[in-house]
Amino acid sequence: MKIVHIITGLNDGGAEGVLFRLCAHDSEYNHLVITLSGEGKYGPLLRAKGIEVYSLGMKPNRPSLMAVIRLIQLLRRQKPDVVQTWMPHADLLGGIAARLAGYRSIVWGVRHSTLEPGKSKKATVWIVKLLAKLSWWLPSRIAVCAERAMDAHEALGYNRAKMRFIPNGYDLEDFTPRLEEARVLRLEWCIGVNKLIGSVGRYDPQKDYANLLQALSILQSRNIAIRCVLIGTNLNGDNEKLVRQIQDLGLEEIVILLDRRTDIAAVMSALDVHVLPSAYGEGFPNVVAEAMACGTPCVVTDVGDAACIVGDIGWVVPPRDFKALADTIEKAFEERKEDQWLQRCNSARRRIEQQFSINKMIANYHELWLEAL
Repeated sequence: MKIVHIITGLNDGGAEGVLFRLCAHDSEYNHLVITLSGEGKYGPLLRAKGIEVYSLGMKPNRPSLMAVIRLIQLLRRQKPDVVQTWMPHADLLGGIAARLAGYRSIVWGVRHSTLEPGKSKKATVWIVKLLAKLSWWLPSRIAVCAERAMDAHEALGYNRAKMRFIPNGYDLEDFTPRLEEARVLRLEWCIGVNKLIGSVGRYDPQKDYANLLQALSILQSRNIAIRCVLIGTNLNGDNEKLVRQIQDLGLEEIVILLDRRTDIAAVMSALDVHVLPSAYGEGFPNVVAEAMACGTPCVVTDVGDAACIVGDIGWVVPPRDFKALADTIEKAFEERKEDQWLQRCNSARRRIEQQFSINKMIANYHELWLEAL
């Protein structure tokens, strides 16, 4: 079976990572990827795995009629069995282009849980409202990465009968405890006897790093020996707003900004606890599962399916509540002193192995694509 994927872009992000893993590990079906914008991080990585990639070069929030015409021509030339789209802009433009090209086996991909009024982009909110109406006739099926997202999108008007819950899957060879690399990183960061937390994710209001910084300020006032590494796009010294927040809270000696990195498994292994401080919008946050696969317990805010991922192995706090976040991080480190901590770390990895393997995700997509046919 031939699957053509249409995605908004291929920069560093959760949906892009899932698309890459799906194409790279599926040896049964043929895959081809079309990006509406540029090739970003994952374009070259997909090509290295033998996956064809086409870039339409659209600029953000500026649809191009010529690009859509080229997309229709590409689809007619490639003759896919199923067209799989990813994220709202691709669901809209890719879905319409596929229909105009003569294809009906179209599967949309819902990757976020909720839209936040005043914070989510206006264009995205408008597109999602339009997609809710189109969902009743345009796609054959809708792949949803989070159970909460199914409820949220049904409330927006999406056709629930077409939705199928497919949680993300992970390659347990890529994400595994890397103890020697972790030791080297902790020496490099001069952690010493300090407790080390970290958060991986791009700088974005949705991620709510201000919430985490406020929690760190509370922990500092309690004289808890703690350090925090922040890893992701724009989490660096050039981010004046972030640096000013760190300085205003007196956290210069606590917070280490590491920007985007490729050694995420080693980073996760180096942490004592990984923290997801997000305020809204998460679907199925990959970083939580990736940390757990590396044997690192997680403290998460109750957004998207974060609580579903950690189960009873991690800790869940309300979003935007930095006091609760600080209290829970402190509680996690209190438990780290106990003999059961190693058991918790092992249980974290075992949960990802049993519930969220890459093979299970691929099998779920195969079943969905057969339904779409």
